[in-house]
Amino acid sequence: SSRGGGTGAARSREVPLFSIVVFGSIVNEGYVNRLDETQEHCIFNRNRNACNYGITVGVLAFLSCLLYLALDAYFPQISSVKDRKKAVLSDIGVSAFWAFLWFVGFCFLTNQWQVSKEEDNPMNEGGDAARAAITFSFFSIFTWVSKTAFLAYQRFRLGADSALFSQDYMDPSQDSGMPYAPYTNEEDATDTVGTYQQPPPADAFDTETQGYQTQNY
Repeated sequence: SSRGGGTGAARSREVPLFSIVVFGSIVNEGYVNRLDETQEHCIFNRNRNACNYGITVGVLAFLSCLLYLALDAYFPQISSVKDRKKAVLSDIGVSAFWAFLWFVGFCFLTNQWQVSKEEDNPMNEGGDAARAAITFSFFSIFTWVSKTAFLAYQRFRLGADSALFSQDYMDPSQDSGMPYAPYTNEEDATDTVGTYQQPPPADAFDTETQGYQTQNY
């Protein structure tokens, strides 16, 4: 991974857009009432949990996407190798997590929409909004998997194959504590080598011993 790259999830514009469509459709037209009552109920089989789930997941997914868009912009400034690796791994995990939540939401909303009774909504109000929420929940599954988690995984594999995430990579900003070799003067080193003398051979000591004669006083 190069210093100029993002976390790998080249986050497309569809990701936050789909989230806005889902929770926006439910908030605006997801609550209807009968002709003989004033209290509004969730359009998905009058199950308030279904509407709350769609709104909550849509809003949190939108905020999460904004957070990682900011991380993508800040990523080139992260100098720590460990922090860069954590950012990419968290992007993979968060993207997979949201893909799972959107899958649950799609199944939940679809089931509640199918079992909804016509007498609860005789005018068929909000039908387009309900179908839009279900459709874009389905699109969000593949968007988070393909355009975020998969691309983040590719960037992680690319970083793992390069020196960026390897253990041998030394971050220049964290390399100030390395010990330096002692400074030696080139002339002093030359003099030391030049004046070095090898020790005399062992035969020289034998010759001197043989030639030495004791004198009696």
